[in-house]
Amino acid sequence: MSDIPHAPGRRRPRYSGKHPRRFEEKYKERAPEQYPETAAKVRASGKTPAGSHVPVMVPEVLEALDLRPGDVVVDCTVGHGGHAVEMLRAISPGGVLLGLDVDPLELPKTEARLRGLGFDAAVFRTRRSNFAGLPRVLAEEGLAGADAIFADLGVSSMQLDDPQRGFTMKTAGPLDMRMNPARGQPAAAWLASVSASRLANALADYADEPRADALAVAIAGRRFELTTDLAEAVREALPEVPEDERDLSVRRAFQAVRIAINEEFTALEMLLRVLPACLKPAGRAAMLTFHSGEDRRVKKAFQAGLRDGVYQAIAEDVVRPGPDERRDNPRAGSAKLRWARTGSKHPPPTS
Repeated sequence: MSDIPHAPGRRRPRYSGKHPRRFEEKYKERAPEQYPETAAKVRASGKTPAGSHVPVMVPEVLEALDLRPGDVVVDCTVGHGGHAVEMLRAISPGGVLLGLDVDPLELPKTEARLRGLGFDAAVFRTRRSNFAGLPRVLAEEGLAGADAIFADLGVSSMQLDDPQRGFTMKTAGPLDMRMNPARGQPAAAWLASVSASRLANALADYADEPRADALAVAIAGRRFELTTDLAEAVREALPEVPEDERDLSVRRAFQAVRIAINEEFTALEMLLRVLPACLKPAGRAAMLTFHSGEDRRVKKAFQAGLRDGVYQAIAEDVVRPGPDERRDNPRAGSAKLRWARTGSKHPPPTS
């Protein structure tokens, strides 16, 4: 079934001009299986089709994970399934991939998409779960551990593109930002109740915002209904700052608020603690990060694991996308890949 919101007997949304501008109007981009030529044209222009996701650094991820037929693999952030498809091909025949995601809106679409590609429940399973709960999910699935574990951190293009999810500053939409819209506080409610000191800490720690204190004083405790309201408030709070710098502060503010309300770093730190015990002997882990806060945590955890003998080897240097990928997929520009491998003996359990 198509996930394009179009009821039988009703006309699709009209748009003015030659090309659709609003997310709801881009029904061809959002159905690449039905309109492959439209999706191809968008990609050829260096953009990502609306409502889809171009997986980042796929060859590098596969090399880091060193997948083999029969492997048990966990994709902790299955998202649109771009990495998962290639991993499933690498572990066939005989392999199993468990895909985790907290997003209740996107996970059923991804499962249906991969089922349509021929990956049945014997080889591809999904669980709606935060990756911090990986040990519990493995136990409930009857899996003693994984040969490889992968996590693509950050926000997917499907979430960014849909203004109703409230992740983007580019288009007006409800200020939500929740990965799971059924849980927790939307960003608007969190900002309305947060103290200036707590918001300043979030801006500094989660987004490296250099003007965290001044910005927090200006926006903490205020009620913003729309994403564009918050973006404008950030710009107004920094009148003496050049326009391009203000735009960077808007992006950093959105990033910090998103991380805070979804407790992303809490979940990441938990995953990094339990990761070694979830890997089989000679297991491999790989993580894609998209900003310094994520990368610092992954780097330090892998280095500590190497010192403690939990990991036998880790990436000596961060792996980055090549120039061709950065040109063809602008969202890959900030990506960093790190990997770690356990030894032949199973690592001790974490406390």
